Amino acid sequence: MSMFGGETSGADRVVPPTGFTARLTVFSSAAMAFLAVFALALSLATGRLADRWSDALARSATIRISAPADQIEAQLAATLEVLATTPGIASYRAIDADEMKTLLNPWFGPDLPVDSLPLPQLVEVVEDADGVDAEGLRLRLSVEAPGALFDDHTRWRRPLVSAAERLRMLGLLSLLLIGGATAAMITLAAQAALAANRQVIRVLRLVGALDRFIARAFVRRFTLRGLWGASVGTVLGMLAVALLPQTNEAGGFLTGLGFAGWAWTWPLVIPPLAAAVAFFSTRFAAFRMLKGIA
Repeated sequence: MSMFGGETSGADRVVPPTGFTARLTVFSSAAMAFLAVFALALSLATGRLADRWSDALARSATIRISAPADQIEAQLAATLEVLATTPGIASYRAIDADEMKTLLNPWFGPDLPVDSLPLPQLVEVVEDADGVDAEGLRLRLSVEAPGALFDDHTRWRRPLVSAAERLRMLGLLSLLLIGGATAAMITLAAQAALAANRQVIRVLRLVGALDRFIARAFVRRFTLRGLWGASVGTVLGMLAVALLPQTNEAGGFLTGLGFAGWAWTWPLVIPPLAAAVAFFSTRFAAFRMLKGIA
Protein backbone atom coordinates (compact mmCIF):
# COMPACT_ATOMS: atom_id res chain seq x y z
CA MET A 1 0.00 0.00 0.00
CA SER A 2 1.29 3.46 -0.86
CA MET A 3 2.58 5.59 1.96
CA PHE A 4 0.37 8.37 0.56
CA GLY A 5 -2.79 6.38 0.03
CA GLY A 6 -4.33 6.97 3.45
CA GLU A 7 -3.07 10.48 4.10
CA THR A 8 -5.71 13.17 4.41
CA SER A 9 -4.32 15.72 6.84
CA GLY A 10 -1.53 17.91 5.53
CA ALA A 11 -1.86 16.65 1.96
CA ASP A 12 -1.41 20.14 0.58
CA ARG A 13 2.01 20.44 2.25
CA VAL A 14 3.65 18.11 -0.22
CA VAL A 15 3.22 20.64 -3.05
CA PRO A 16 5.38 23.79 -2.89
CA PRO A 17 3.31 27.00 -2.63
CA THR A 18 3.03 29.20 -5.72
CA GLY A 19 2.87 32.88 -4.83
CA PHE A 20 1.34 34.12 -8.09
CA THR A 21 -1.57 31.68 -8.10
CA ALA A 22 -2.19 32.25 -4.41
CA ARG A 23 -2.48 36.01 -4.88
CA LEU A 24 -4.58 35.59 -8.04
CA THR A 25 -7.02 33.23 -6.33
CA VAL A 26 -7.42 35.37 -3.22
CA PHE A 27 -7.75 38.60 -5.21
CA SER A 28 -10.23 37.23 -7.74
CA SER A 29 -12.35 35.64 -5.02
CA ALA A 30 -12.38 38.88 -3.01
CA ALA A 31 -13.22 41.02 -6.05
CA MET A 32 -16.00 38.73 -7.21
CA ALA A 33 -17.47 38.46 -3.71
CA PHE A 34 -17.43 42.26 -3.45
CA LEU A 35 -19.35 42.53 -6.74
CA ALA A 36 -21.68 39.71 -5.69
CA VAL A 37 -22.71 41.68 -2.60
CA PHE A 38 -23.76 44.61 -4.78
CA ALA A 39 -25.53 42.35 -7.26
CA LEU A 40 -27.41 40.75 -4.37
CA ALA A 41 -28.23 44.18 -2.94
CA LEU A 42 -29.54 45.29 -6.35
CA SER A 43 -31.72 42.20 -6.66
CA LEU A 44 -33.22 42.58 -3.18
CA ALA A 45 -33.66 46.36 -3.52
CA THR A 46 -35.50 46.06 -6.82
CA GLY A 47 -37.71 43.38 -5.31
CA ARG A 48 -38.66 45.77 -2.50
CA LEU A 49 -39.13 48.55 -5.04
CA ALA A 50 -41.48 46.44 -7.15
CA ASP A 51 -43.56 45.57 -4.08
CA ARG A 52 -43.61 49.18 -2.90
CA TRP A 53 -44.63 50.57 -6.29
CA SER A 54 -47.27 47.88 -6.71
CA ASP A 55 -48.78 48.48 -3.26
CA ALA A 56 -48.63 52.27 -3.46
CA LEU A 57 -50.05 52.61 -6.95
CA ALA A 58 -52.58 49.84 -6.50
CA ARG A 59 -54.29 51.78 -3.69
CA SER A 60 -54.05 55.24 -5.24
CA ALA A 61 -56.07 56.74 -8.06
CA THR A 62 -56.74 60.12 -9.60
CA ILE A 63 -59.84 61.78 -10.97
CA ARG A 64 -59.19 64.43 -13.63
CA ILE A 65 -61.92 66.97 -14.23
CA SER A 66 -61.68 68.72 -17.60
CA ALA A 67 -64.47 71.22 -18.20
CA PRO A 68 -65.04 74.92 -18.98
CA ALA A 69 -63.90 77.23 -16.20
CA ASP A 70 -67.45 78.10 -15.16
CA GLN A 71 -68.33 74.41 -14.71
CA ILE A 72 -65.26 73.21 -12.81
CA GLU A 73 -66.62 73.98 -9.36
CA ALA A 74 -69.97 72.32 -10.01
CA GLN A 75 -68.39 69.19 -11.46
CA LEU A 76 -65.90 69.07 -8.59
CA ALA A 77 -68.74 69.21 -6.07
CA ALA A 78 -70.61 66.47 -7.94
CA THR A 79 -67.47 64.34 -8.05
CA LEU A 80 -66.90 64.68 -4.32
CA GLU A 81 -70.52 63.69 -3.65
CA VAL A 82 -70.07 60.57 -5.77
CA LEU A 83 -66.90 59.65 -3.92
CA ALA A 84 -68.59 60.15 -0.56
CA THR A 85 -71.10 57.42 -1.38
CA THR A 86 -68.77 55.02 -3.20
CA PRO A 87 -67.71 51.87 -1.30
CA GLY A 88 -64.02 50.97 -1.22
CA ILE A 89 -62.66 54.51 -0.89
CA ALA A 90 -60.62 55.26 2.22
CA SER A 91 -60.06 58.97 1.55
CA TYR A 92 -60.19 61.63 -1.15
CA ARG A 93 -59.26 65.27 -1.55
CA ALA A 94 -59.10 67.94 -4.23
CA ILE A 95 -55.60 69.09 -5.17
CA ASP A 96 -55.33 72.87 -4.95
CA ALA A 97 -53.35 75.27 -7.17
CA ASP A 98 -50.32 75.37 -4.85
CA GLU A 99 -49.97 71.60 -4.95
CA MET A 100 -50.37 71.61 -8.73
CA LYS A 101 -47.56 74.15 -8.96
CA THR A 102 -45.33 71.96 -6.76
CA LEU A 103 -46.06 68.93 -8.93
CA LEU A 104 -45.21 70.81 -12.12
CA ASN A 105 -42.07 72.54 -10.79
CA PRO A 106 -39.64 69.78 -11.86
CA TRP A 107 -40.79 70.10 -15.47
CA PHE A 108 -41.72 73.78 -15.91
CA GLY A 109 -39.83 75.58 -13.14
CA PRO A 110 -41.07 77.56 -10.12
CA ASP A 111 -42.38 80.53 -12.12
CA LEU A 112 -45.15 78.65 -13.91
CA PRO A 113 -48.37 80.79 -13.86
CA VAL A 114 -50.69 78.04 -12.71
CA ASP A 115 -53.69 80.35 -12.21
CA SER A 116 -53.64 81.52 -15.82
CA LEU A 117 -53.32 78.06 -17.39
CA PRO A 118 -56.31 75.86 -18.30
CA LEU A 119 -55.18 72.99 -16.08
CA PRO A 120 -57.65 70.25 -15.13
CA GLN A 121 -58.85 69.90 -11.57
CA LEU A 122 -57.37 66.81 -9.92
CA VAL A 123 -58.83 64.77 -7.09
CA GLU A 124 -56.61 62.32 -5.23
CA VAL A 125 -58.34 59.07 -4.25
CA VAL A 126 -56.99 56.44 -1.85
CA GLU A 127 -58.71 53.06 -1.88
CA ASP A 128 -59.13 50.85 1.15
CA ALA A 129 -58.07 47.21 1.41
CA ASP A 130 -61.19 45.99 -0.41
CA GLY A 131 -60.65 48.30 -3.38
CA VAL A 132 -63.18 50.14 -5.48
CA ASP A 133 -65.32 49.05 -8.41
CA ALA A 134 -63.53 51.10 -11.08
CA GLU A 135 -66.06 50.48 -13.85
CA GLY A 136 -69.00 51.27 -11.61
CA LEU A 137 -67.36 54.50 -10.46
CA ARG A 138 -66.64 55.52 -14.04
CA LEU A 139 -70.28 54.99 -14.98
CA ARG A 140 -71.51 57.12 -12.07
CA LEU A 141 -69.06 59.89 -12.90
CA SER A 142 -70.07 59.87 -16.56
CA VAL A 143 -73.65 60.59 -15.50
CA GLU A 144 -73.18 63.01 -12.59
CA ALA A 145 -69.88 64.69 -13.61
CA PRO A 146 -69.34 64.16 -17.36
CA GLY A 147 -66.00 65.94 -17.36
CA ALA A 148 -64.50 63.66 -14.66
CA LEU A 149 -62.23 60.77 -15.70
CA PHE A 150 -61.18 58.09 -13.20
CA ASP A 151 -57.59 56.83 -13.57
CA ASP A 152 -56.59 53.90 -11.34
CA HIS A 153 -52.92 54.12 -12.49
CA THR A 154 -52.97 50.66 -14.04
CA ARG A 155 -51.15 51.83 -17.16
CA TRP A 156 -48.48 53.44 -14.97
CA ARG A 157 -48.21 50.64 -12.42
CA ARG A 158 -47.61 47.74 -14.77
CA PRO A 159 -44.57 49.19 -16.64
CA LEU A 160 -42.96 50.32 -13.38
CA VAL A 161 -43.41 46.97 -11.67
CA SER A 162 -42.26 45.18 -14.82
CA ALA A 163 -39.13 47.35 -14.96
CA ALA A 164 -38.35 46.61 -11.31
CA GLU A 165 -38.83 42.88 -11.89
CA ARG A 166 -36.45 42.99 -14.85
CA LEU A 167 -33.86 44.77 -12.74
CA ARG A 168 -34.19 42.03 -10.14
CA MET A 169 -33.65 39.39 -12.82
CA LEU A 170 -30.58 41.28 -14.03
CA GLY A 171 -29.24 41.21 -10.48
CA LEU A 172 -29.71 37.44 -10.27
CA LEU A 173 -28.14 37.01 -13.70
CA SER A 174 -25.18 39.07 -12.54
CA LEU A 175 -24.73 36.70 -9.60
CA LEU A 176 -24.62 33.74 -11.98
CA LEU A 177 -22.10 35.49 -14.22
CA ILE A 178 -19.94 36.38 -11.23
CA GLY A 179 -19.99 32.75 -10.12
CA GLY A 180 -19.01 31.59 -13.60
CA ALA A 181 -16.18 34.12 -13.85
CA THR A 182 -14.90 33.08 -10.43
CA ALA A 183 -14.91 29.43 -11.47
CA ALA A 184 -13.03 30.25 -14.68
CA MET A 185 -10.32 32.28 -12.91
CA ILE A 186 -9.79 29.71 -10.16
CA THR A 187 -9.61 26.96 -12.77
CA LEU A 188 -6.91 28.88 -14.66
CA ALA A 189 -5.00 29.53 -11.45
CA ALA A 190 -5.17 25.85 -10.48
CA GLN A 191 -3.98 24.79 -13.94
CA ALA A 192 -1.07 27.23 -13.69
CA ALA A 193 -0.12 25.83 -10.26
CA LEU A 194 -0.29 22.26 -11.53
CA ALA A 195 1.80 23.12 -14.59
CA ALA A 196 4.38 24.89 -12.42
CA ASN A 197 4.66 21.79 -10.20
CA ARG A 198 4.84 19.27 -13.01
CA GLN A 199 8.19 17.90 -11.83
CA VAL A 200 7.01 17.63 -8.24
CA ILE A 201 3.97 15.67 -9.40
CA ARG A 202 6.19 13.24 -11.30
CA VAL A 203 8.35 12.69 -8.21
CA LEU A 204 5.28 12.13 -6.03
CA ARG A 205 4.04 9.50 -8.46
CA LEU A 206 7.43 7.77 -8.42
CA VAL A 207 7.29 7.38 -4.66
CA GLY A 208 3.74 5.98 -4.78
CA ALA A 209 1.40 8.97 -4.48
CA LEU A 210 -1.99 8.46 -6.09
CA ASP A 211 -3.59 11.09 -8.31
CA ARG A 212 -6.40 11.61 -5.85
CA PHE A 213 -3.87 12.41 -3.12
CA ILE A 214 -2.10 14.95 -5.36
CA ALA A 215 -5.44 16.43 -6.47
CA ARG A 216 -6.55 16.71 -2.85
CA ALA A 217 -3.50 18.80 -2.06
CA PHE A 218 -4.38 21.38 -4.71
CA VAL A 219 -8.13 21.27 -4.05
CA ARG A 220 -7.73 21.95 -0.34
CA ARG A 221 -5.28 24.78 -0.92
CA PHE A 222 -7.39 26.59 -3.52
CA THR A 223 -10.62 26.03 -1.61
CA LEU A 224 -9.17 27.71 1.46
CA ARG A 225 -7.83 30.57 -0.65
CA GLY A 226 -11.22 31.02 -2.28
CA LEU A 227 -12.96 31.00 1.10
CA TRP A 228 -10.51 33.52 2.56
CA GLY A 229 -10.68 35.88 -0.41
CA ALA A 230 -14.48 35.70 -0.62
CA SER A 231 -14.79 36.38 3.12
CA VAL A 232 -12.69 39.53 2.81
CA GLY A 233 -14.59 40.68 -0.28
CA THR A 234 -17.95 40.04 1.36
CA VAL A 235 -17.05 42.03 4.47
CA LEU A 236 -15.80 44.94 2.36
CA GLY A 237 -18.91 44.78 0.18
CA MET A 238 -21.23 44.83 3.19
CA LEU A 239 -19.36 47.80 4.64
CA ALA A 240 -19.64 49.64 1.31
CA VAL A 241 -23.38 48.95 1.13
CA ALA A 242 -23.82 50.08 4.74
CA LEU A 243 -22.12 53.39 3.91
CA LEU A 244 -24.53 54.18 1.07
CA PRO A 245 -26.98 57.06 1.79
CA GLN A 246 -30.21 55.99 3.39
CA THR A 247 -33.52 56.48 1.63
CA ASN A 248 -34.74 58.96 4.24
CA GLU A 249 -31.64 61.12 3.76
CA ALA A 250 -31.77 61.82 0.05
CA GLY A 251 -34.66 59.81 -1.37
CA GLY A 252 -34.71 58.05 -4.70
CA PHE A 253 -34.06 54.51 -5.82
CA LEU A 254 -30.25 54.35 -5.67
CA THR A 255 -30.21 55.53 -2.07
CA GLY A 256 -32.40 52.54 -1.21
CA LEU A 257 -29.85 50.13 -2.68
CA GLY A 258 -28.97 47.99 0.28
CA PHE A 259 -30.18 45.37 2.72
CA ALA A 260 -32.98 45.64 5.24
CA GLY A 261 -33.50 43.57 8.39
CA TRP A 262 -32.91 39.86 7.95
CA ALA A 263 -31.66 40.48 4.38
CA TRP A 264 -28.26 41.38 5.89
CA THR A 265 -27.73 37.65 6.45
CA TRP A 266 -27.90 36.88 2.73
CA PRO A 267 -24.34 38.03 1.90
CA LEU A 268 -23.04 35.55 4.48
CA VAL A 269 -23.78 32.70 2.04
CA ILE A 270 -21.33 34.15 -0.51
CA PRO A 271 -18.07 32.83 1.11
CA PRO A 272 -19.32 29.22 1.41
CA LEU A 273 -20.60 29.36 -2.17
CA ALA A 274 -17.25 30.74 -3.33
CA ALA A 275 -15.46 27.93 -1.50
CA ALA A 276 -17.73 25.39 -3.19
CA VAL A 277 -16.99 26.95 -6.59
CA ALA A 278 -13.26 26.83 -5.83
CA PHE A 279 -13.51 23.20 -4.70
CA PHE A 280 -15.25 21.89 -7.81
CA SER A 281 -13.25 24.12 -10.19
CA THR A 282 -9.92 23.00 -8.75
CA ARG A 283 -10.98 19.36 -8.62
CA PHE A 284 -11.97 19.46 -12.29
CA ALA A 285 -8.75 21.22 -13.28
CA ALA A 286 -6.57 18.92 -11.16
CA PHE A 287 -7.82 15.61 -12.53
CA ARG A 288 -7.81 16.97 -16.06
CA MET A 289 -4.22 18.16 -15.77
CA LEU A 290 -3.05 15.01 -14.00
CA LYS A 291 -4.32 12.88 -16.89
CA GLY A 292 -2.10 14.88 -19.25
CA ILE A 293 1.05 14.60 -17.14
CA ALA A 294 2.94 11.43 -17.99
